Amino acid sequence: QVQLVESGGGLVQAGGSLRLSCAASGSTFSANRIGWYRQAPGKQRELVAFASSGGFTNYADAVKGRFTISRDNAKKTVYLQMNSLKPEDTAVYYCHYRNLRTTAEYWGQGTQVTVSL
Repeated sequence: QVQLVESGGGLVQAGGSLRLSCAASGSTFSANRIGWYRQAPGKQRELVAFASSGGFTNYADAVKGRFTISRDNAKKTVYLQMNSLKPEDTAVYYCHYRNLRTTAEYWGQGTQVTVSL
């Protein structure tokens, strides 16, 4: 089992910044992928960004150039730096962990990000 604890959400004006954190604990595995998804009201959950243990990162087109994902493997923590936020970034953001060997996956409880005009 892997537990994910998110923090850093909140309310910010358009153009502002937030940093989300996700700390993993439990039976983490060296070959993994950890990242962020988001779900806005009435919409499907979508990938925002992820970072693999091998150093590969991937971003949704909607956030490229504005969001940056990073990992601190010693702390088993992943960060999502979100700059130039837009109202359409408003959503619940979920941390996601995938064991690349077994494909087991885990979700955090979600953190609300609200961007006002």
